[in-house]
Amino acid sequence: MQRIATGILGFIVLAFTLSVTAQAEVPAEVKKAILSKLEGARPDFAYGKVEVSPVPGFYQVKVQYGPLLYVSGDGNYVFSGNLYGLGSGKFVDLKELALKPKRQDRLSQLSASDMVVFPAKGERKAYISVFTDVDCGYCQKLHREVPALNERGIEVRYLAYPRAGIGSRSHQKIAAAWCSEDRQDAMNRLKSRESVDAPDCETPVAEHFQLGQELGVSGTPAIFLADGTLLPGYMPADELASRLGL
Repeated sequence: MQRIATGILGFIVLAFTLSVTAQAEVPAEVKKAILSKLEGARPDFAYGKVEVSPVPGFYQVKVQYGPLLYVSGDGNYVFSGNLYGLGSGKFVDLKELALKPKRQDRLSQLSASDMVVFPAKGERKAYISVFTDVDCGYCQKLHREVPALNERGIEVRYLAYPRAGIGSRSHQKIAAAWCSEDRQDAMNRLKSRESVDAPDCETPVAEHFQLGQELGVSGTPAIFLADGTLLPGYMPADELASRLGL
């Protein structure tokens, strides 16, 4: 089984590269066939553009707030999940490479005023966007690394992702940070498992939660680099700074 999987991966890489597929145009009749089959099978889903994929004979379609699908040209076969190619001495996650520019574009449209921002000390050398849940133990652990990240010139931008869902107690807690006069202090206290009293207000929590699902967030913390790279889970400041080239 392992030899078969390796052979398939090797074939994928030899047959197609992302640089080629990014420039290829999908025939109109293929787009129509694929979307017709997808919408007929799951009309409750919203589908994005049909694009060429790294798999010969298959195309890729992003489900809004859902996975990236690989669909045969006639629309009769679908698979999802991580797709790997064989790079120079390593596995290359082709699905992640395909999603990076989409994530970068979506995150670049956000305003800092809709986030809880911990700015870099002195010159800003890099920034990260972190989907967080105040009740998440690893989110609390990552938050203790924020001062060290700021000292290294890394700005930390928090977005809300209450894992228990919209309307949950976690949602109410994190919303208090956005409704507080001092958002940074409120976030510090919430991440220290203290309570925060704040008046009700309009918050972007629900929008952040939906965006996180769209970008592939499945747990917290979910760290996004400026280029759209997703680093799931906790990472110490030194390692994160190294990933940022600092």
